[in-house]
Amino acid sequence: MENSTGEEYKIQSFDADTQKLLKMALKEPASVDLEKVASVIVEQSMKDLVFSKEAGRICYTIVQAENKQSGNSNFRRCVLNRLQQEFLVKEQIRENSVNAWVCLVTFICNVFDYLKVNNMPMMALVNPVYDCLMRLAQPDALQNEEEVDCLVQQLHRIGEQLQKTSTQRMDDLFCLLRDGFLLQERPSSLSRLLLLEIIEFRAGGWKMSDSAQKYYYSEVVD
Repeated sequence: MENSTGEEYKIQSFDADTQKLLKMALKEPASVDLEKVASVIVEQSMKDLVFSKEAGRICYTIVQAENKQSGNSNFRRCVLNRLQQEFLVKEQIRENSVNAWVCLVTFICNVFDYLKVNNMPMMALVNPVYDCLMRLAQPDALQNEEEVDCLVQQLHRIGEQLQKTSTQRMDDLFCLLRDGFLLQERPSSLSRLLLLEIIEFRAGGWKMSDSAQKYYYSEVVD
């Protein structure tokens, strides 16, 4: 994390001025408009799924650099404020574009994974993350392979640490996933396979045996 010139981050899709802004933020956060940086990162995350998976690491590096430079956490506050704005209109985002919605969920979960306070998850993000995952587990979302794939990926990434914040909410989420198999309009065969895999993954203590991994991987490939 020490080398934060920007080259190892996926920022090539930005114009030259924005790349310069991000590189400055990664090295000297106090020298740039951090609200603008937060907006740039959130907006790009909602358009670009690859970047949304990278953005949490970029935010982490800027937060660390700012803390080292000045002892402040202004950028973290800017990111949370910007995320809250998008979270409040998440249903509208989903209606307009499932891709933007999936990107938003991926980014929020990525930020939850990377940004910690005293090595603990930020409690301000726990309920929004659960709310997003619960939305992905609703019957209409389970009909969409893109949303099911997003849900399963996030649970693989942060499920274990998220469960530590609220076992009850995780139990409620997995009840919805199991109920998905009883829906009149059943999810696709690929979605059902992904849901079975994540149910088994959690039941195994957020681990998957080698044999189960080979089975699910071969089924997905086939």
